[in-house]
Amino acid sequence: MTNTIADNPTLLVADLDGTLLHDAAVFEDRNITQHSIDVIQRAHDAGYRFAIATARPVSTGLRFAQMLPADAVIYLNGALIDFDPAHSDFTTLTADNPDEDASLVKIGFPSERACAVCRDLLAHMPDLQLGIVMNDVRYTNFDVRQYWKTQSFQYTNFQVGTGAPEQHDIINMEPDAEHPITVPKGIADKITIFPRKNQWEALASLIPDDFAVSISEGVMWMLMNPQANKQHAMTIVCERLGVPLAQTVAFGDDLIDIDMMHAAGRGVAVANANPKVLDMADEVCAANNEDGVAQWIEARLQ
Repeated sequence: MTNTIADNPTLLVADLDGTLLHDAAVFEDRNITQHSIDVIQRAHDAGYRFAIATARPVSTGLRFAQMLPADAVIYLNGALIDFDPAHSDFTTLTADNPDEDASLVKIGFPSERACAVCRDLLAHMPDLQLGIVMNDVRYTNFDVRQYWKTQSFQYTNFQVGTGAPEQHDIINMEPDAEHPITVPKGIADKITIFPRKNQWEALASLIPDDFAVSISEGVMWMLMNPQANKQHAMTIVCERLGVPLAQTVAFGDDLIDIDMMHAAGRGVAVANANPKVLDMADEVCAANNEDGVAQWIEARLQ
């Protein structure tokens, strides 16, 4: 019997956390079931393209890209797009000059600009927790291990230095709050901020116009290039793969998935999604912890 998916979509695009991945007590333990992997593989074998669209950086997203038959992977909400996941590794995906590799697209902003914004925010809100993500290293003014146990970080004073250590050295350096390092020159992916609720209003008034803001899981603010978002990244993926947007299905759960789901031919929310995502979705499938995406795909494979 021939495998087909109803309504003839050509490309399936799925978020990870809260959508494809099962929940866990800590971020690092979230995972995907073999059932979901098998169903997505079955759809891919039937000729349908598959892409991941996640806020995760390479360090925590790569292993899922390696488990799944992905034709493209959107990392960091669209700041990095990989069109050769089958041959990519951590080193190639976090290189200083990905523009030289035709299989990678990077959409960020100069680290000098990122540092200037961080210094300005701290001038107004000295106790704000924030950092710059660049080549999968977090340059921060706080210990990120309170949120992530495995992500590389270094304390910084948000100054740009030409004599900054090489990336390999930075990843292997022990963070030292008493001796912050400078941020290397190059292209930064995003600024991450963890404001307290009573800081939200003041922070919103300080965000510069050349940055777009999204909020992940109601906790982490992300300041990014306005073109670095899942919707724009999905458009790039469709153009590169030769797939009309109308022939895409996008699965999501969080506010940062809404624009991508609107742009897709069909937006499908998992049952555990944010209420605003549920309201705008074309369809609702079972929750992430019930392999909702896999159930939706499997029901349409014949």
